[in-house]
Amino acid sequence: MPASPPSTTAPSAQVVPPSAEPHGSASAEHDAPGASGPRRWWILLILALTQLLVVLDGTIVNIALPQAQLELGLTDTQRQWVVTAYALAFGALLLLGGRIADYWGRKRTYLLGMVGFGVASLLAGLARNGTELVAMRGLQGVFAALLAPAALALLTVSFPRGKDRNTAFAVFGSVAGVGAAVGLVLGGALTEFADWRWCLWVNVPVVVVALVAGALLIVESKAEGDNKYDVLGTVVVVLGLGSLVYGFTLAEHSWVAPETIGCLAAGVVLIALFVWIESRVAQPLLPLRVLTSKVRAGAFLLQAIFGALMIGALLYLALHLQIVLGLSPLHAGLGTLPMTIMTLVLAPVITQFLPRFGPRPLMIGGPLVAAAALLYLSRITVGGSYAVEVLPALIVLGVGMAMVLVPLQNVALSGVEPHDAGAASATVNASMQIGGSIGLSVFTTIYAGVVAGAVVTDEASQLAAFVDGYSAAFVATAVTLVVGAVVAAVLIRGPKEQLLPQGDQVAVHLG
Repeated sequence: MPASPPSTTAPSAQVVPPSAEPHGSASAEHDAPGASGPRRWWILLILALTQLLVVLDGTIVNIALPQAQLELGLTDTQRQWVVTAYALAFGALLLLGGRIADYWGRKRTYLLGMVGFGVASLLAGLARNGTELVAMRGLQGVFAALLAPAALALLTVSFPRGKDRNTAFAVFGSVAGVGAAVGLVLGGALTEFADWRWCLWVNVPVVVVALVAGALLIVESKAEGDNKYDVLGTVVVVLGLGSLVYGFTLAEHSWVAPETIGCLAAGVVLIALFVWIESRVAQPLLPLRVLTSKVRAGAFLLQAIFGALMIGALLYLALHLQIVLGLSPLHAGLGTLPMTIMTLVLAPVITQFLPRFGPRPLMIGGPLVAAAALLYLSRITVGGSYAVEVLPALIVLGVGMAMVLVPLQNVALSGVEPHDAGAASATVNASMQIGGSIGLSVFTTIYAGVVAGAVVTDEASQLAAFVDGYSAAFVATAVTLVVGAVVAAVLIRGPKEQLLPQGDQVAVHLG
């Protein structure tokens, strides 16, 4: 891809102090890309839909896998790779996708990512064998790595400050939080009433709508200056993140296997080498200034912890609903809806109170509320009912998720210069993917250890072993969330006006 756009590209975004604005100029907020009038709210709708598309595609195929395996003759390894290929490509290429968005143009990157994602989804639904399906799922992940940081960067420059920014990020964060649950519901419905292939084809009409709306509404923005790609840093971090994600996938089967240890060790060494490279190149793939803020680092860590919750723990909830409670795929998906509904209902309420109390109390209290819900959920039994043992926990979990996810991405990107918007947005998404991979592998190890240690003599004792394993995974998630509350208390500090810019403290416009 070219390092700089043609001369017809819109001027680049830059930060301008309020005092430096020309006399009589419009508010910088309204000079931001696509930020004038009602247009930016339509942009928010399209970007939120994009985020939903990217997140739910990580889970929508989960319930469809048994049908796909039967029809295509997938091996168990291929079945696992239908999920892993998407996460691996997505997680490994996110930082590169963020820098492509910054340098090549965020609108261009968004549209290219959307086209590629739609084509890959169509081809995945047409797969005739396991190899084609896995390859196309990997291709979906490649284009998702362009889409996700471009969408979040466009949101950042479209809503640079103030109350509207809080509202926009609340909507975006809530959609990101409920996307995994929506994927389970939609996947169950499509699998039960249509065909497993529609879990992939359903993306295509959404892509068409987003493409048309994006082309008409979004205004181009990109990083200013003579931008050059950090080729060495790109190669090292792609290999490093890929090794980590793959290593944690292998760890689900054995933490002590040579290939698991080798991949994880290689990933750590390569990430350390990447940090060293980034500290010495003139135009790094990930400017270390994005990570040096304690507040931002705390937000990234909290995003990783909630990634473990949404990708790891919710898998075991779905298994309990289907295997132990005997719900159909559709009913199992619908069973998670109370959590989703509670998150969506509370999001606008929390947004209203956010300027008064600031994000810190929410980001400390939210993980503790979610941890309490997981501890309650860990009390499940073989003969228990959904209404008594699951539903109350889901309602409380939705409250905790709303408290954190409404301000989280806003805090993570607050104070980031427009030049680094794509890179910072990619780091937010990468935190969730890596956190989800780590969480899933750790929780799987705990679950498998409990089940392996159980004495199984009949079907009832087998179900009891499963329930004990699920309970252990929920307790581990609760402990992880308590750690998240401590992280927020230690790192996310400062006046609420600093954590979430109001008024003219941050101004972004096209220069």
